[in-house]
Amino acid sequence: MKNLYKAHPWHGITIGANAPTIVTAFIEIVPTDTVKYEIDKESGHLKIDRPQKFSNVVPTLYGFIPQTYCDVKIAEYAKLKSGKDVTKGDGDALDICVLSERSITHGDIMMQAIPIGGFRMIDKGEADDKIIAVMKDDEVYESWKEITDCTEAVINRLKHYFLTYKNIPGVEKPTCEITHVYGREEAYEVIRRSQEDYKNKFL
Repeated sequence: MKNLYKAHPWHGITIGANAPTIVTAFIEIVPTDTVKYEIDKESGHLKIDRPQKFSNVVPTLYGFIPQTYCDVKIAEYAKLKSGKDVTKGDGDALDICVLSERSITHGDIMMQAIPIGGFRMIDKGEADDKIIAVMKDDEVYESWKEITDCTEAVINRLKHYFLTYKNIPGVEKPTCEITHVYGREEAYEVIRRSQEDYKNKFL
């Protein structure tokens, strides 16, 4: 009977046999979205989190890696690498940004992605890493193997988005900090640790 129903994107889709070098990415939002969508943790359906109130839009495909979780192992690694007082992971699946030369017009899709690096982001003392990847078989971006292959403009756009997307002008002080932009091998370690956190939490 389970084959008659859509798999839960977080728990029912595999990360992929070749993880962490190639991972499944579940895409929630795309650059043209004026509404922030995210997975409802209970049902697995895509829901509206909030309208994008300001001009800040996500510069890449954005979603999460199934069967990952940001908890103790992720927090330990963020604390080790940053020297910051990281109390815990953010309690969500590991986020991923996927670069593609093709125009993909909607989320609620899955794809194969190749991690090339990431951002070590800390939000209110919680580890909230962002993996940066390229879409598998993309004719333009698949030649990028390391974070150093990214242009400065791409990195700066991503940084700006994540450092400002929660801010309300004149109301809140920034809560997010990116302590490091790291490369492929470190991204692999973050993914592996998020898999451990997932197993410890759910299995």
